[in-house]
Amino acid sequence: MPKPELYVIFTGSKGRKPDQISLGKEFFDDASIDIEVKAKVIYESDKDDIINQYIIFCKVFNEQTRHHGMTKKAVTETVRICRDRNILREYLAQREMEVVTIMMSLFDEEEIMKSFIKSERHDEALETAKRLIRKGKMSLEDIADCVPSLSFDELKELETEVMQLA
Repeated sequence: MPKPELYVIFTGSKGRKPDQISLGKEFFDDASIDIEVKAKVIYESDKDDIINQYIIFCKVFNEQTRHHGMTKKAVTETVRICRDRNILREYLAQREMEVVTIMMSLFDEEEIMKSFIKSERHDEALETAKRLIRKGKMSLEDIADCVPSLSFDELKELETEVMQLA
């Protein structure tokens, strides 16, 4: 049976990061765990192999999202820059639309998750404001200071709703 090996591809700057990471050390404060997993970390190098090209592609993409945000422009610019630099050139030439589609779907998933989290936080803010209104011990101005994610108009509407149910 071949000896198993695990790898992690790191697309950031290496800096003083290790060449190997340990599951127990990284995620469980070096506690004794039943299964200890160690993975070799692959960073950008001088090699001209597919893995190194992928790391460079990711770095270009991160740079483009800083400039253009999570947009199709960031994706298309990443593809253009990488083709110009001969990074994954053949693959991108054959599958450009597929790459753009996949990367845009990742944006969609990320945006959906951000929207969900924002919605959850908004719901929590609404519940907090309702409880404060029901207690009747604070003015709407004070509640607005305590729950800054809700506008004063939202608080007035919420107050009307809470008072009708009381």
